[in-house]
Amino acid sequence: MQDRPDTVETLSFGCRLNIVETEAMRRLAASDGRPRLVVNTCAVTQEAGRQARKAIRKAARARPEAEIVVTGCGAEVETEAYRAMPEVSRLIGNAEKLRPAVWAGAARGPGAVMDALTAEPAGVAGMEGHTRTFIPVQNGCDHRCTFCVIPFGRGRSRSVPGGAVIEEVARTVEAGGREVVLTGVDLTAYGRDLDEGLSLGGLVLRILAEVPGLARLRLSSIDSVEVDEALLQAIAGEPRLMPHLHLSLQAGDDLILKRMKRRHSRADAIRFCESARAARPGLVFGADLIAGFPTETDAQFAQSLALVEECGLTHLHVFPYSPRPGTPAARMPPVAPEIIRERAARLRGAGDAARARHLAAQVGKTLTVLAERGGTGRAEDFSTVVLGEHVAAGTLLSVRIAGHDGMRLIAEPQAGALHLESAPSICAGAGA
Repeated sequence: MQDRPDTVETLSFGCRLNIVETEAMRRLAASDGRPRLVVNTCAVTQEAGRQARKAIRKAARARPEAEIVVTGCGAEVETEAYRAMPEVSRLIGNAEKLRPAVWAGAARGPGAVMDALTAEPAGVAGMEGHTRTFIPVQNGCDHRCTFCVIPFGRGRSRSVPGGAVIEEVARTVEAGGREVVLTGVDLTAYGRDLDEGLSLGGLVLRILAEVPGLARLRLSSIDSVEVDEALLQAIAGEPRLMPHLHLSLQAGDDLILKRMKRRHSRADAIRFCESARAARPGLVFGADLIAGFPTETDAQFAQSLALVEECGLTHLHVFPYSPRPGTPAARMPPVAPEIIRERAARLRGAGDAARARHLAAQVGKTLTVLAERGGTGRAEDFSTVVLGEHVAAGTLLSVRIAGHDGMRLIAEPQAGALHLESAPSICAGAGA
């Protein structure tokens, strides 16, 4: 792997897909040696845009010589806000940002949203600074949830052909990668636009069959109502598919889900968690939940709060509702900001308590952990485990859990740990 050039710095906001694309752009931007700061923006909330613009202003003061290039979903849906910033040298649209010629070309504004017939592999096997490698297999979204602007920034759903995904995973393993995370905007839509007859579950089964050297495979956020039979088969019978699923649930009340234009009901979510956990005992669930969606009453919020227990959720991503211009939800009667903040805090509190209970249940068990930089690692269920500074990043090891601090598991001292595999020389850091 190349050393990181001093001339190019990157800032990435938002989803895991942005993390991968940012690394690909870093390599492209370094090709001509010009000093650059590449900012890959997010548009999922107003706060994401505010943070990105604040970071741009700070970076411009720190590196006045650098060309500041802004791209990502924020550049697509809030174009004028970024164009008006004197600190910004160039805007590059999502449709163009992974094209090598663009990085050597003249300055221009954002292009149209991605209009390719298929998505393309990002080509960043062995991501610098990451023990886990994120591999995008899908981009865009055909759904129109009423709160979301991402389809306007990412375009329609497109999948990377199965053969290209297999090649990317194989290159990652050859480069010393232990764990691969399949990512996408609407991951469970994978394959519908291809003529391969391959679903997300089918892709998972192919990867595990054709890349036997891959130790661990994970999925990023999935839509439970779109999970296919092949994926259920993989969840139940493939130990290298990690027992952690992050679900795009968003709410626990049926009327709110309908107003969000989601495709599942409360009962669907609970039923999926019950059936998946029955097929794979010990399966752990994370979820995205929105607090204070327009028109949400106290009783409707209570349904979302109760979903934490009823689905057995342990890793929550809580989003205070943020109106996005041009979306149907932005025209609905809003919930008062102070109520949104209070509900978000209650959801986070419920998530913290659920995580602490889950961690307590792991004490005394022996778990397999993938070590990361900084003396921590990830168990198969995605729990963070404190290991100690002397464990090399990228090492797979078996440890006994001595306790927890409410956020992380604490392993017993490593003298008695069983190293399942030594760390390869290229694994240099912690996964995000």
